[in-house]
Amino acid sequence: MWQTLVKKAYQFLSQLQRLFPRPDPARPRPRRPLPSPPTDYAPLQRVLLADEVGRTLFEEYAQHRSQGRGEDETGWLLLGLREVNEAVVLATLPAGVEADTSMTHVWFNSTAQAVGSRIVRQYDRRLTLLGVVHTHPGSLRQPSDGDFRGDSQWVRNLRGHEGVFGIGTADAVPLAEGTPRSYQPRPHVHCFGELRFSWYALGQGDERYRPLPTEVIHGPDLARPLHPFWATLEEYAGSLERLDRQQRGIKFRILNDEWGSGLVVTVPLAEKGDSLSLLIRPKEVRYYLERQGQQLGLQPKEGPIDSAIYLLLADLARTPLPDERGSPRVEV
Repeated sequence: MWQTLVKKAYQFLSQLQRLFPRPDPARPRPRRPLPSPPTDYAPLQRVLLADEVGRTLFEEYAQHRSQGRGEDETGWLLLGLREVNEAVVLATLPAGVEADTSMTHVWFNSTAQAVGSRIVRQYDRRLTLLGVVHTHPGSLRQPSDGDFRGDSQWVRNLRGHEGVFGIGTADAVPLAEGTPRSYQPRPHVHCFGELRFSWYALGQGDERYRPLPTEVIHGPDLARPLHPFWATLEEYAGSLERLDRQQRGIKFRILNDEWGSGLVVTVPLAEKGDSLSLLIRPKEVRYYLERQGQQLGLQPKEGPIDSAIYLLLADLARTPLPDERGSPRVEV
């Protein structure tokens, strides 16, 4: 599923001539690196929202409201491409179950957000943090004074020193036809049923937010496969973040199969093709050694997963394992 979404994303992006130069069919050339992000930015004129990103926001907002604390705020980080004067939103990272939320604020689990961003960005390094969406109770359709105090400082860290900010409320008027569908009563507003998202931009030094016209385009939510796994990701985020900072070449792969959601983390070893892998599921973590084309199950001591990986690396350095050519292969 993850590979399919990534493939669709590249197919979608290749259709946008402004993002990918069109090759000359008369002169076949080897595949070149993707174009780098712009270095000079103008104020944002619009935000392009992938339709699967919009689906995620409306679906998860509705699900949140159906729960016992549905009036508390919730939110998502937005990842995508920052162009000269527009932003293309291609991924959402949820606030998570460990976020600090109430009717007046939502503070994200920043460690889980960092790991989630790393997982998504390994497929396209141009993806960057674009902004934040969060919900408000009642009919407060614009960012609050408290939002402004934090956002006005935060945007200095973004490309172009400007961010995209969405406010979700549940005060829209459903369409008269009775068939739910999304619609735009104003250029910067999207509605679906009773749910409304209002979009704004804020740049460094701005005195107030300004409405940001929004267009929905065909495209994926690259982070959606992570959402069913998010509670487990939060549980192991600290260890994964440390491991990723300390070990070069780590790869992540999301699983959504008949056994549920999972995450495969691969740590390369010195010999080409050899690696340590861990398969993280909601109720278990398994470790494997990939060596000379064989895959062996390992049983490290209990403890944080980054500590377990380093213990296994130490064991391999002291005592190389014998060639286990007869061992069965376990697919992860």
